[in-house]
Amino acid sequence: MSPSVQTVADTLLQAYRQQRPVDAAPLERLLHGPDDAYAAQEAVARASDWFPDAVPLHWKSGGAARPAVLTHAPLPPRHVWPSPADASRTHFNLRLIEAEVALRLGRDVTPADAQALSHEAAPELVDAMAVSIEIVDSRWQQARDAGALLKLADLQSHGALVLGEWQPFAARDWARQTCVVSIGNLAPKSFRGTHSLGDPAWLVPIWLRHVTRNGATAPRGSVVTTGTWCGMLEAHRGDRVRAVFDGIGEAEVQL
Repeated sequence: MSPSVQTVADTLLQAYRQQRPVDAAPLERLLHGPDDAYAAQEAVARASDWFPDAVPLHWKSGGAARPAVLTHAPLPPRHVWPSPADASRTHFNLRLIEAEVALRLGRDVTPADAQALSHEAAPELVDAMAVSIEIVDSRWQQARDAGALLKLADLQSHGALVLGEWQPFAARDWARQTCVVSIGNLAPKSFRGTHSLGDPAWLVPIWLRHVTRNGATAPRGSVVTTGTWCGMLEAHRGDRVRAVFDGIGEAEVQL
């Protein structure tokens, strides 16, 4: 690992341990591509002992559109909770809400499997889906305005993941899929067909190639949350957040 990547990782570790965001500005030129950002993710995970079994079981993955380069981050298990969840005693620097659909693998996927996997065949590997709420947080003082690589190093601005009840995965008309998000006393917001990739399962081959890129096998039961349907909605301590996807289920968290 390069000294510059180690500097970013050490700064993130400081932010986690002190529960205080740190200044991203002096670090903006230290990472030279996604590989550096992923190396910083891994360094923070090792130092924090997040994944003693080596292969993380929970991930976030996504991108702005299919032609974009998708990004991925492993999620520390201590902040992956079943719905309804109580996050009122959990420290966050920021509380932004993404309503998503999570997918679960029905079998192990080897590196060879991942390399050969097509977008059309990917749903065959998924055995279940659930509504999820991603709580977006940041270890950078600049938060939304920090550079893309620093956000990626910071687990793509992950705070916590709340998972609703699993149900069997089935093909859907995602363009007609509705989602309603309620935050505190604000009027609920409704969304329809707003997933950036058109189909949450489209990213599965790309995600699995990332998970298995160093020779590991993605184990059965691995979960990926697949990107927001509602953008990032602002929430605050004390708010109750609920996301409902028609025909799939719901998830809820008390902030």
